Amino acid sequence: MIRVKICGITRVEDALAAAAAGADAIGLVFVEGSARSVDHERARAVCRALPPFLTRVGLFMDASAGAVAETLERVPLDWLQFHGRESQDFCRQFGRPWMKALAMGGGSPDDPGDYELADALLLDAHAPGQAGGSGETFDWSRVPALGRPWVLAGGLNPDNVGQACARLAPDAVDVSSGVEVRPGVKSDKLIHDFIKAVKHG
Repeated sequence: MIRVKICGITRVEDALAAAAAGADAIGLVFVEGSARSVDHERARAVCRALPPFLTRVGLFMDASAGAVAETLERVPLDWLQFHGRESQDFCRQFGRPWMKALAMGGGSPDDPGDYELADALLLDAHAPGQAGGSGETFDWSRVPALGRPWVLAGGLNPDNVGQACARLAPDAVDVSSGVEVRPGVKSDKLIHDFIKAVKHG
């Protein structure tokens, strides 16, 4: 069964819609300047509203160790997701399972071998040094043989995610802009249609 993460949640009602539709995880963005960024208070409210056993993921990009640690003190996160130039030694210091986003856009994709200790890898469409959430896909023929759990992201939506799952068989998929009506505001229907396409074809 391919798992689904709805990322860039900024509102309690969107988190509840994701849970009701059968999402396995939600993502909270702690990146200043992002249209989907949340502060600790809002993130805590979202986490409090969720049912048990739904995974809460915090997304960071080149944050300081102190900023990540402070977020963990104030927000009950289960997983960490790193989107910047963080080393694996940086990523593994916080005592949480973590995944590293690999930039598959641009001329030279990131090297999975640099993150052999990651609990999972996330393949996204952004170019190295840029954030995700662009709504763009990458050339799926570039997906390497990883031999460990991995997540497909980048430009997924209800119309193409079924094809992506059939072709690539990722362990999980991650969507943000593909289920939005505008940045940071999700559509209940698009969330439902996306998860249905993943779970039921």
